[in-house]
Amino acid sequence: MPNQYQNLCSNPFTVAWWRAAGEELKRPRTLAFAALMIAACVALAQVPSIPLTGHVNVTWGFLARSVCGMVCGPVTALVFGAAEDTISYLLHPSGAYFPGYMVTTMLGTFLYALFLYRQRITVWKVFLAKLSTNVLNVVLGALWSSILYEKGYLLEMWTSLIGNTIKLIPQTVLLCIFFSALLPVLAKLGLIPSKMGRLEWI
Repeated sequence: MPNQYQNLCSNPFTVAWWRAAGEELKRPRTLAFAALMIAACVALAQVPSIPLTGHVNVTWGFLARSVCGMVCGPVTALVFGAAEDTISYLLHPSGAYFPGYMVTTMLGTFLYALFLYRQRITVWKVFLAKLSTNVLNVVLGALWSSILYEKGYLLEMWTSLIGNTIKLIPQTVLLCIFFSALLPVLAKLGLIPSKMGRLEWI
């Protein structure tokens, strides 16, 4: 892999980070990986969820979305989110198609990229990335439910907040286990910089 694709950035608020993110959309290898993650999301949707309590379950699609954001960057993540949500609906339609959920998927994968793309992967960053996506799910999920089902926004937000709070730690633990196994493989394949090849604590 060319040297410019091995560089890390200290944070996502640099010109170099965004330049690299824009270049990812032009790389066939990145686009192929994003397509593979779309297929993974479709497949993971068929895996039984983990029941936690009541109606709160942990599904598996966030694993593929997080990896896509980490490998492909924020620009490709937005394209991935739009494609993944649309393709998933076309393959397994349930009711009328609502573009709000596409927006949630796009922004969720984008948030993973903000915390994980071209940066050292630490347990703390993984937690913050998952926390951010769960907050997004609470805010937008309640909005979409209130629009679609004419329910009160605050009631929907409160219900969603409880569910996403319960799921946060189990999802973070799953991500850490997943990344611990996957990061060395991705680094060896040249899909991420070699310095990202292991999960660090801090």
